[in-house]
Amino acid sequence: MRYHTVKTPSAPRHGATTAIRQQIGGKRIAVDFFTDFLHFFQIYMFKPMNSSILVINCGSSSLKFALIDSASHDAIMTGLAEKLGLADACITFKHNGEKQTALLSAPDHAAAMHAIIEKLQQVSLLDSVKAIGHRVVHGGEHFKQSALLDEAAISEIERCIKLAPLHNPAHILGMRTAIKEFPSLPQVAVFDTSFHQTMPEKAYLYAVPMKLYRENSLRRYGMHGTSYRFVAEEAAKMLDKPLEDSCLVIAHLGNGASISAIRNGKCADTSMGLTPLEGLVMGTRSGDIDPSVFSYLAAERGMDIQAITNLLNKESGLLGLSELSNDCRELEEAAAKGHEGAKRALEVFAYRLAKYVASMTVGAGRLDALVFTGGIGENSSFLRGEVIKQLGFLGLKLDDAANAACTRGNAGRITAADSVPALVINTNEELMIAMDTAKLAGLAN
Repeated sequence: MRYHTVKTPSAPRHGATTAIRQQIGGKRIAVDFFTDFLHFFQIYMFKPMNSSILVINCGSSSLKFALIDSASHDAIMTGLAEKLGLADACITFKHNGEKQTALLSAPDHAAAMHAIIEKLQQVSLLDSVKAIGHRVVHGGEHFKQSALLDEAAISEIERCIKLAPLHNPAHILGMRTAIKEFPSLPQVAVFDTSFHQTMPEKAYLYAVPMKLYRENSLRRYGMHGTSYRFVAEEAAKMLDKPLEDSCLVIAHLGNGASISAIRNGKCADTSMGLTPLEGLVMGTRSGDIDPSVFSYLAAERGMDIQAITNLLNKESGLLGLSELSNDCRELEEAAAKGHEGAKRALEVFAYRLAKYVASMTVGAGRLDALVFTGGIGENSSFLRGEVIKQLGFLGLKLDDAANAACTRGNAGRITAADSVPALVINTNEELMIAMDTAKLAGLAN
């Protein structure tokens, strides 16, 4: 009696079968049994490993990574190398529920990449990596979608350094390091700005002389596009609507915060502009402010352009208003205890956000749903509630219990049954980058 077998191509199995036949005197039944046993053992005990995508997010002093299974979309391993450039530069790995931290051999991006490779080798995952995806903050007008990396693409990204001087140089360093370490693997750049390239002129142009747009690329670009793409698709699924018939306002709220209008699945407007400084109140960024603040502070306080730029980017927002912290959780705790600065900061944040929700509804055309995402959007039931309470005229009615339940990874609807939906959706930018990378590398199913 023969057992059912599944044929898989494998040269070593032939040799093993021959050896067994020789040892047992060529008895056919025994050979068949042992051949089938080896087939079973190979298939069920040594399953071929799924291909995976290594996602790299390279900052000036950090390197964040995630290894994503291209079939299940699960994060197999994640990690963060930080304090690059300092003597105590280190890297932290999270794998199989365990967390390990180690000092780097050198305080640079190359050492961080080497540490990632060594770790993947140790846990037998290195051979599963079939492509690498890179997060890139700014692609200018050239990149309207993700792109395979070659010298021409990297040159275009270098041309965008003037638009993102704090981010793009680090991304390019990460790309060149990864290409050196993985020369045979396809590598892909996924841009924060590309999702917003569908904005019409009336949304992205500043009311300044047009020669500044034509000659200096002065326009609104927007950020967090990879997050918006993922969340828009998830929101359409939750609403049981086709993405191309979904009109949404999505607020990506974290230490950096923005909001976008999605009309029929595409970006129609967004709050961030030439840089991430424009728009909402953020952790340490001022958001919208009168440009004359530069001449005013220069005259009043003797500050130069760089000092004012640093103040608006690093000392303003929730931190500046509260005179306490840029951390929303800390501010909520302090406000509950009566801290006036914390209460003031949260009130301004919620009011400005509510104003932007109303204005972005114009760009969306209608409001199928308001969506909260990002670290604050996913976890601050207090701020979500404060925003929705100011938007009753748009048909939004808060469900307090549902809102309170949507924290710590729990997503869902937070408005009443007779209300325009407001949703909490957990973003996953790494997965979006991995999916784009798999598609362009020819690995997608």
